Amino acid sequence: MEKAVAVFDAVTARLDLAGTFLPQLGLRLLLAWEFWESGVEKFNGENWFAQIRSDFPFPFDVIPADVSWFLATWFELLGAVGLVIGLGTRFFSLSLIILTVVAWAAVHAGHGYNVCNNGWKLPLMYLVMFLPLLFSGPGKASLDKLIYDWFHRRGPAPA
Repeated sequence: MEKAVAVFDAVTARLDLAGTFLPQLGLRLLLAWEFWESGVEKFNGENWFAQIRSDFPFPFDVIPADVSWFLATWFELLGAVGLVIGLGTRFFSLSLIILTVVAWAAVHAGHGYNVCNNGWKLPLMYLVMFLPLLFSGPGKASLDKLIYDWFHRRGPAPA
């Protein structure tokens, strides 16, 4: 029995160690891929925001469609890069959460839950996946963590 407990403890310790970086890294990479694809599509495509701008929630409905298109495109592209390398993870998570809420309201809300009908299932999944990154950070496999550690190793500046 003691050997089984020791094996369990060893496996649990390894899982705990992997849990400090692997789940967050997986979420970051998956979300980055999705938002990168969307950003590239906008970058190479025509602006269709003017057709749906009236469906944007306030205050986004008063922003000109060209400005909204520009902001959405670049937040998706730069946010994807930030998520991949783990830089500005909480900032980009919050930014992309806001972008997703606007997309949900303007594009997906009236189509039900089903993805095949352009429903709101994917925006909901993205929002849920962003929550750990927003509240707990990017994990150890990130530039955010390296920068945090570097500043905290140096200690306070001399007075």
